[in-house]
Amino acid sequence: MLVPENTKCECGHHNSVGTVLCEYCGKPLHQDLQKSDEPLEMRYDGVARRSQKSNPSYIDRVWNFFSSVKIAIYLIVITFLTAMLGTIYPQESSFINNFDPSTYYRETYGTMGHLYYVLGLSHTYESWWFIGLLVMIGTSLVICSLDRVLPLYRALNKQQIRKHHQFLLRQKAVYKGTLNQDAAEWVSQYGDALKKKGYRIHREESGTALLAEKNRFSRWGPYINHIGLILFLLAIVARAIPGWQMDAYITIPDGDTVQIKDTNYYVKNEKFNVEFYADDELPEQLQGKARAKKYLTEAVMYKCVSDCGNPLKEPVLEEVKRHDIIVNSPLSHDGIKLFQFDFNLNPRLNAVNPVLEDKTTGEIYGPFYLPMKDAELHYELGPFTLDLYANYMEFALGSDGKPTTLSRDPNAPAFVFTVKGPGLHPDGEPYIYFPMQKDKVRFAQDTINRDLAERIEIRVDGMENVDFSEATTVLNVRVDRAVPYLWVGAVFSMLGLIMGSYWQHRRIWLRVDGAEVVLGAHTNKNWFGMRSDVAFGLKKTGIEVDPKSLDNGGKNA
Repeated sequence: MLVPENTKCECGHHNSVGTVLCEYCGKPLHQDLQKSDEPLEMRYDGVARRSQKSNPSYIDRVWNFFSSVKIAIYLIVITFLTAMLGTIYPQESSFINNFDPSTYYRETYGTMGHLYYVLGLSHTYESWWFIGLLVMIGTSLVICSLDRVLPLYRALNKQQIRKHHQFLLRQKAVYKGTLNQDAAEWVSQYGDALKKKGYRIHREESGTALLAEKNRFSRWGPYINHIGLILFLLAIVARAIPGWQMDAYITIPDGDTVQIKDTNYYVKNEKFNVEFYADDELPEQLQGKARAKKYLTEAVMYKCVSDCGNPLKEPVLEEVKRHDIIVNSPLSHDGIKLFQFDFNLNPRLNAVNPVLEDKTTGEIYGPFYLPMKDAELHYELGPFTLDLYANYMEFALGSDGKPTTLSRDPNAPAFVFTVKGPGLHPDGEPYIYFPMQKDKVRFAQDTINRDLAERIEIRVDGMENVDFSEATTVLNVRVDRAVPYLWVGAVFSMLGLIMGSYWQHRRIWLRVDGAEVVLGAHTNKNWFGMRSDVAFGLKKTGIEVDPKSLDNGGKNA
């Protein structure tokens, strides 16, 4: 429908370009609307919206695109479909251990898995295009709301009591009749009757026109719902801000202190305790198998207060909280939650105290302290010096034949030293050392060290020189600073849904000209209740009408 350029109404009111119904009297401004007998479209009471501009600029075209409900639905459907695609195979973020996604998806799921990885679906929810879709939905919600809520506010704020006959007679609930009593007195009686139904009554000074209204607040329900959804989306996008969201795992042997990644906090596992079910507590088919009944980490959280990022100094830690972590009872502090996730009762190598033997003289030097993590870079043992060149926590040979590590845990530790001393090259010679005997045999330590293995040997004499942890705990570290905002968004959204679902904005206009009464009523839903209210008021003034006879196109609304 073309919007008239001249929007001055016959009542003298000047309307904004794009207005369909006069803001003052309600008369249709377009000739096609004036000739029609169909009920009026009362959305925003015909007030102009920015998206209805006849000569839009570039900014207006962008505004029009995002203000379209159809576009918003398309964006939501596309987002739902891509979110579903992200659930076909596990996301990269769901894996605890380090792994190579470029080979994992092909080896585990075949060609479809490789295609899934190549298309970026293996990290769908962190991808720029998925976050972009969420931003576009949020933009659409904001612009859709502004494009409609401002005209709605103007329409409701400028409501006039005496409306044009055409406006009244083309509502979906209409009554027309004659009076045989004083008009002002009858209008007053009708208003008093509607007050009993909870309506607010506005009367013209002459007393011959009336506007009755109730539950106007319900019209803001959809927009409060939009505010909730916008807050919800902003909270989701905010998770991309560093420090706002974390879902990681840390492994801590008994007695160790480990830094929580990307924070100034450290956590110490003072002692891990586990209690198992006795056989008589288990069903027969599970007897003879170890089943954990309760496992607990005696944890202490520290905050680094000095030398936090200095690799040459030990960080200065200050205790902030102690808590015994069990399942569903995490240690919580400053938005960080540490959950008990798993445990490992296999002994774990923490450190060794090896010695160096000069095989040409039989002299033994040492022992020296060699921890699996954060070992010293330089050792002096008699006439020999050891400079640590490389440290592998789980030694392996890559596809290119070069040494690599498979994890950060000391499952197969290896140390590469540059050794200097009597009878050796002045610049030193490389020597690889495996603290665990099984790794020495597996990787053939003496073969790798060649001639140097005949000159010197680094070894551990006796188990008293080996430091093991009896147990290792696995904690799940979670940070989600967006959760409070998600709850606020959910509350707003639910409030808007309740407002829009359980209340209806009802309005009744009437005017009396001489002895003629013309009444029109409008509501955004529940026309049966609307007609019933109109008939109730008429009955109280002595006019009996069947509510169905008031229908003018609202019975199926």
